[in-house]
Amino acid sequence: MPSKNPDAAPAIALAAGLREHFNNVILPMWRGPGFNGALKLPYEALSAEHHLPEPAQRYRAMACARQLFVFSEAGDAAHAQVLFDSLTHTFQDTEHGGWFYSVDEQGAPLDTAKDLYTHAFVVFACAEYGRRSGNRDALEIVHRTSALIQSHFSAEDNLFNAALTADFTGVTGTPVQNPLMHLTEAWLAAREATRDNAFDAALRRLAGAVARHFVHAPSGCIAELPIGTDDNRLEPGHQFEWFWLAKRAGALFEGSDLMETLTRAFDFAQRNGVDQETGGVCASLDENGRIKDPTQRIWAQTEYLRALASHDEAVVRADLPRQIELFQQRFLRPQGWFECKTSTGEVARADMPSTTPYHLATAFNALPA
Repeated sequence: MPSKNPDAAPAIALAAGLREHFNNVILPMWRGPGFNGALKLPYEALSAEHHLPEPAQRYRAMACARQLFVFSEAGDAAHAQVLFDSLTHTFQDTEHGGWFYSVDEQGAPLDTAKDLYTHAFVVFACAEYGRRSGNRDALEIVHRTSALIQSHFSAEDNLFNAALTADFTGVTGTPVQNPLMHLTEAWLAAREATRDNAFDAALRRLAGAVARHFVHAPSGCIAELPIGTDDNRLEPGHQFEWFWLAKRAGALFEGSDLMETLTRAFDFAQRNGVDQETGGVCASLDENGRIKDPTQRIWAQTEYLRALASHDEAVVRADLPRQIELFQQRFLRPQGWFECKTSTGEVARADMPSTTPYHLATAFNALPA
């Protein structure tokens, strides 16, 4: 729906350019050269110059799920159905339940460990696909995989372990921030797709657990590791991503204080983690706000745009047109995008992963239209 705010006109025009590039350049890459027609799976990455697949050593369930989300959100029902069928037929563990992490170049199970990040993206993608297509099998997977997460990955105080052995009997990764954030994202999507109030309660419990164990009190930031862990770090991109999720959750997060802390986290990340000249977002800060990893990854830039677009304060949103322009100049190219750059603008990663269009789609969808 067109914005009624005349001040939004520059951002609307610039955002339209981003969407045009996404629809005319990015999506065709992953329908065509980025898609293995024999296995019916997306390749892990394409070369920047000629869109040739990087040598295939594995295919991840998470990458397939992200592409399922992208093509569902884009309204490409036919390709989304192919990806959904591939996800369910290739990555489900029929012996132990849940989902394999990866398969090899022939499509046989490779890494059979159970990974919370992967399971969260299965829920997220199937929720979006089920909501748009009406596919009952997809919505059944949303419920079944969410129940499995709650029963098998559960840790102390409403947290969830990051990784388990193939048969779910051993913990190989204790709770860390990133899978918990994507589980939050997944359950917000599941709530919208299924209208099941059980997801409301699950989200409240998870928000409270994250607030108790991961919020860095001085900055309001959500740390990557539980507070008190040596050599912890704060990722500006994740503060922007959490800020958006908290805005979307609204009243569900009341009582956790996450919205208040994440408003401070946004300011902290913007002040310390965004290059004021180039708009580049650094990979991580230490707990005092000093740059720990200066690498600028495209996903963090997209999360900054999304957070700016959703901010309540008009003075903050006013910077959105400039930041869209800086993003377009620094990270997009006629043939695709630059995945990583150094703080001085050199390309730090030349290929284009199949997981990145998910970040582009979620950001561009949140920009004014």
